[in-house]
Amino acid sequence: MISTLIVIGLIILAFWAVARFYLSGEDVSRFDGGGAAAIGSGADGQREPSSEHHEAVALLANMGQQSAGSGNRLQQMRDGMDAMGEAADLSGITLKPVSVDGVPGEWVLAENADPSRRLLYLHGGAWTAGSPKSHRPITTKYARMAGVSVLAIDYRLVPENKRIDCLTDCQTAYRWILENSPDGPGALDVLFVSGDSAGGNLTLAVIAWARDAGLRAADGAIALSPATDAAFASPSLISNIATDHMLGPMFGRITKLPKSVVAWFGWLSNRMHPCDPRISPLRGNLADLPPTLVHASEAEMLLDDARRYVNKATAAGSEATLETWHHMLHVWHIFEPSLPEAQEAFDHIHRFMQLVENGSKTARAPASTG
Repeated sequence: MISTLIVIGLIILAFWAVARFYLSGEDVSRFDGGGAAAIGSGADGQREPSSEHHEAVALLANMGQQSAGSGNRLQQMRDGMDAMGEAADLSGITLKPVSVDGVPGEWVLAENADPSRRLLYLHGGAWTAGSPKSHRPITTKYARMAGVSVLAIDYRLVPENKRIDCLTDCQTAYRWILENSPDGPGALDVLFVSGDSAGGNLTLAVIAWARDAGLRAADGAIALSPATDAAFASPSLISNIATDHMLGPMFGRITKLPKSVVAWFGWLSNRMHPCDPRISPLRGNLADLPPTLVHASEAEMLLDDARRYVNKATAAGSEATLETWHHMLHVWHIFEPSLPEAQEAFDHIHRFMQLVENGSKTARAPASTG
């Protein structure tokens, strides 16, 4: 009996030691805090969310109840996300299916689309769901707002594939869009990369990879509510469970587990070290990256993922900006145009894109000889 207890104790100790000294990685809490006040903050406190935001919260709750009794919740989630995308307004939009070196995708083109100005969009969905169809509310907004040719790809999903396969497909798309327009091979003038949640993670991972691979850098990157740390170390993963109406019900139980258990979960579910920069952009080298805009809600679980990333990137000398909103759902942008706060967020994104593009044109202009 005593020997059995000793063995069990040693196993528990080994389990904890691996999590503590191998899986946890460096302490990144020094990048907590700071940053500008949330959008809508004022002397009289926080601005209350719109009635449309409350309607979006109710819609999510209803979708969760409908899928609760489903025998295949993953497929139900995938179908539900695509159904939301089908409601996107496609007036004046052309959807052009394309094979991106074997990765399925679609060009999303407004009437004023410029084939030399391109945006690669990487959808969210916890790496397990989502598609170009599900995120048409966002990609059509980008197309109309900025006149860019938007390429959305259908990268491989887990659990059918490995987590790293998601990034590999995004890398393929990045290489491809440098040389290809909606009309075929063509010169590239301006490139943006954007994504939300899991796609925000992939956006931040792919711009770092492009730097290391010696490829042409994107002119700018936009990450919406990104996950940046697969080690699940951010404080808001716990503190914001109750206020995150989307991620709280899905992942709150996991993040409440002991840290050693969460670390093992991250390792086993991703099938690679949770602090590998390819899945945890926060853990990598954040110097010499393109200008990056990050949006997050003060109420969401990934708030500190976003804050830590921007603080570390800024400390490394990269141009990175965090803008936050009070109360909002995770990736509230997808409820554009019905949600006023989503329209406001896109106004900020458009301003960022214009500033970046104007700056890039100035940098590329030949020096005066007069």
